Amino acid sequence: MSRHIRHAAVFCVLLLVALLVNAARVQVVRSTSYEDNPANRRASIARYGQPRGDILVGGEPVTGSWDTGEQLRYERTYTNGPLWAPVTGFASQVYGTTFLEHTEDGVLSGADPLLRPFPLWNDVTRSRPAGGNVVTTLNAGAQRAAYQGLAGRKGAVAAVEPATGRILALFSAPSYDPAVLSGNGPAVEREWTRLNADPDRPMLNRAVRQTYPPGSTFKVVTAAAALDAGVIRDLDAPTDSPAPYTLPGTTTRLANASRGCEDASLRDAFMWSCNTVFAKLGVDVGVANMAATAEAFGFDAPGSTSSGGVRIPFSVAPSTFDTSVDRAQLALSSIGQYNTRATPLQMAMVAAAVANGGQLRTPYLVERTTRRGGTTVATAGSRPARQVMYPSTARRLRQLMTDVVREGTGTNAAIPGATVGGKTGTAQHGIGNAGTPYAWFVSWAQGHRDLEPKVAVAVVVEDSAANRRDITGGGLAAPIARAVMEAVLTS
Repeated sequence: MSRHIRHAAVFCVLLLVALLVNAARVQVVRSTSYEDNPANRRASIARYGQPRGDILVGGEPVTGSWDTGEQLRYERTYTNGPLWAPVTGFASQVYGTTFLEHTEDGVLSGADPLLRPFPLWNDVTRSRPAGGNVVTTLNAGAQRAAYQGLAGRKGAVAAVEPATGRILALFSAPSYDPAVLSGNGPAVEREWTRLNADPDRPMLNRAVRQTYPPGSTFKVVTAAAALDAGVIRDLDAPTDSPAPYTLPGTTTRLANASRGCEDASLRDAFMWSCNTVFAKLGVDVGVANMAATAEAFGFDAPGSTSSGGVRIPFSVAPSTFDTSVDRAQLALSSIGQYNTRATPLQMAMVAAAVANGGQLRTPYLVERTTRRGGTTVATAGSRPARQVMYPSTARRLRQLMTDVVREGTGTNAAIPGATVGGKTGTAQHGIGNAGTPYAWFVSWAQGHRDLEPKVAVAVVVEDSAANRRDITGGGLAAPIARAVMEAVLTS
């Protein structure tokens, strides 16, 4: 009898060992495959089992969480969703995350290891810390001014603080309410289909993900290249610039929208946006010097591809200046046409470099991240700067931009009691320039009590409803820029 008991005992031990080995295999060796299995909802249940951290503007949350009481318990909510959507993006239980909701997902969801005060204890208990908060650099008043200025139009606004690179406003119109994508019901699928089918593309962030021909606003770059290269030494000296100007090697004649451009000085040509002067200047400067200056400003920056380049922290579409051009194409590129393309954020960076004495700070959108209680997890730190032009060139460009607003094409951007510099632009596009032009304005502003300019802005308006003759940077875009600048100066 004892022999049978011993055999049974040994058999039971073997079964127990086999059970333990299989449990170890499942929990350790095969754990990854089970975790990644689409049928395993434990990760999703854990992810949405607690409130998500918030995105803050001016110390106030513009996001929240709603307890649905369902298995995927918490859904994302947004305060004034369309106002902040180009920055926050969406956090959907079905379609994932975009923009800050995506790049800062680790902090917001509580998955970031830096949020764990006791990492080993969290690993043992498999608990998730409370989601942290993301504090942005945005100025609420400037963002609202951009939102109101672009109401009913397509376009974008980007505003930065020249001395630091802090992004003060980033808006794209038309916008949308990201809350409609938060849940997982049939309504979410319908809204997703509707938004993606909308020809106006409301989920496209035109401020950072759309490039446009910058038109005459690119003349700031061309003027910087000409001054740095010594092609222009006196702002008031006449230039050798015929009007109209025959593009080199062609019979195509380039004309101007303004009179008095023949042999105009750089000051007058900049004030009245003479295409002939700047096209010839670009040719005189040469493709090498033009490309070097454009790259210094951020065009064709090393690593600026769809997966690299500027990140704020989400990626920014690369702005480009074509270097494989002949002299005629270089002339057109130098007035912001041909293959020259820029995002509104890039053109805000151009204005910021002028305002900041020729130094360009890398733009950024997140000031710091914090735990739920407010203690800091990480800060943005000092942003690198690069000298994109001689300080003397920046000083003279500030004079030129100030003249544009005081008595040139940009008078609609003037702010009483402040010094404002700007440059208008009307960019042609489409086959044979048949497309409705884009209205541009880039600018900077300094209050009378400020020691340095406080804000640099770029505005682009795609206004297909306007009369083609009425589409100008000074008429459509400058008033929006003025409202954004005023909001920053008075905050």
